[in-house]
Amino acid sequence: MSHTVETVQLKPDTLIAFDDYIRQAETSVSQSLSGGLPFLWSDRDPGRARKVSEGLALSQLWQGKRPVNVPDGMIHDWIGALRIAGATLGQVLTLIQDYDNHKLVYKPEVLDSKLVSRTGDDFRIFLRLMKKKIITVILDTDHDVHYGLLDPARAWCRSATTRIAEVDDAGKPSEKISAPDTGYGFLWRLNSYWSFQERDSGVIVECRAISLTRNIPKALKWIIEPIVDKLPRESLRATLEATRRALSPPPAPANNL
Repeated sequence: MSHTVETVQLKPDTLIAFDDYIRQAETSVSQSLSGGLPFLWSDRDPGRARKVSEGLALSQLWQGKRPVNVPDGMIHDWIGALRIAGATLGQVLTLIQDYDNHKLVYKPEVLDSKLVSRTGDDFRIFLRLMKKKIITVILDTDHDVHYGLLDPARAWCRSATTRIAEVDDAGKPSEKISAPDTGYGFLWRLNSYWSFQERDSGVIVECRAISLTRNIPKALKWIIEPIVDKLPRESLRATLEATRRALSPPPAPANNL
């Protein structure tokens, strides 16, 4: 990696701001689970619902036009939705909960994946992630994941990182794993909130991904801005599209008769 980008450390005030934001976000999530808001984000707007039902993949900032600035950091809050035609809720959950195979389903971003432990609907997982845009960053991440079933057609999931550590010389004898919350700061925290609803011969899959990164020093804006601004959306879209691709039947062979 180019050392024109200096390393930074996550500061307490930055983490406090992120935790405050997460508490507010989870209030909204709770309302959608309790019936105070529509279960699906896409159902809150007829235009969005129509686009998703037609097979389009949607993604946008949860609110506003820019990430949220906090002391020495930025919060990126993206929501995405798509429909997987022909899939069942059971098939979608089976795929997503098969964490040992995430490295196959979600490559190239997921380099390695492992289910660490499972107790009922609670999972502890490990993912080695690659973030690549101008420069490449490898991250070892641990996640606590919980699933819930509202009814036979609707399920939800909450995932939160418990450790993110940058890796230098990944896969080489000289590989070195940094202490958490130190390094280049391109991903410090990641919470994901998933909603799944089976209907109309398919499953609507939505994911709200809230991540915390470093801020952008003016002198390094040209190299850091594309990473912290564009990667969160690209990562969310790639995850949703890979999920649909893994559950969609291959195209029928051409008839050459």
